[in-house]
Amino acid sequence: MAFASWRRIVIKVGSALIAPSAHGCSTRYLLTIARFIAECRLAGKEVVLVSSGSVAAGRNAIAAKQQPLPINIKQAMAAVGQSRMMASWSQLFDFDCAQILLTHDDLQDRSRYLNIDNTLRTLLANQVLPIVNENDSVATAELKVGDNDNLAALVAIVVDADVLLICSDIDGLYTANPRLEPDARHITEVPQITSAIYSMAGGSHHAIGTGGMLTKIQAADKATKAGIDTLIINGQDPGSFEKLLAGAAAGTRFVRQQDRLSAKKHWLLNTLKQQGVIEVDAGACIALDKHGASLLASGIVSCSGNFEKGDALLITGPQQQPLAKGISQYSSKELGIIKGLHSKDIVAALGYCPSEEVVHRNDLVLLT
Repeated sequence: MAFASWRRIVIKVGSALIAPSAHGCSTRYLLTIARFIAECRLAGKEVVLVSSGSVAAGRNAIAAKQQPLPINIKQAMAAVGQSRMMASWSQLFDFDCAQILLTHDDLQDRSRYLNIDNTLRTLLANQVLPIVNENDSVATAELKVGDNDNLAALVAIVVDADVLLICSDIDGLYTANPRLEPDARHITEVPQITSAIYSMAGGSHHAIGTGGMLTKIQAADKATKAGIDTLIINGQDPGSFEKLLAGAAAGTRFVRQQDRLSAKKHWLLNTLKQQGVIEVDAGACIALDKHGASLLASGIVSCSGNFEKGDALLITGPQQQPLAKGISQYSSKELGIIKGLHSKDIVAALGYCPSEEVVHRNDLVLLT
């Protein structure tokens, strides 16, 4: 899957690229990455940036002699470094950037997951670059090794990305650590992640990096199983980005294991239990079936069942013929109030409007 076919890209940048000297932020490598992001946007691609580096960026602001660093020291460094990191990125772009701070718990909670999804979609629709990082300054558990590698994979799944691009300080996967083994062979493509692939991974060698090749393979494993191609490239080498823009291979490609639509369809149809039923009118049936539209409140005739925002629902036509299955952005109580209303009237009816769509097209699978 080459650059020309990418529609949405998640790019993960590690601490070793943000703060290579371990003494605050540096644009040494970020300028090239920022130029690549700008080129992607000019080519009509949507980009989400997952950036590590808040702890590294704030490291020189907090006095600490203990090793390893206590969690409260890391959190304080992250609190200082997060604003530094955002400022460092923002100065490199001539378009708006948005800060999104997440934890794994946010992505595991159904309601917060949908809110994150909606926020990211809105930012992308308005040509704003989302910059995602783990909320390290308030994390209750210790900052885990490689959290942002795995976080990037989860973000890629949330936004239904075509590719996850992990920028490292090495040009992909080798049969052994090339810094220690001169005969180590570079692997250009991994058709499937196996125990043998995991055995090739080593730890992080960088002073301020928390991840290593292991966490990158874990991230690739998550993403490829969800139907997302994953590449690990050398973010310190401008040639890596030039190759990608030219449609050539770079780094190591981990091949997706299934089509993205099949992955989501499997998840919706077989993983999420149906909690209610929505009946829609003939116009909504045509819009969903023929025009690839989202389901709006105006097309809903009735709803049944006791469900909450984030639950899976069966969508039927006028003759109760199963049409689709999707994830609701509203509870059964809320839908009972807004069914049949135009989107512009939802605020007047409820006092708020978390989403103009009752079921977004990305969260819907046709059964016909």
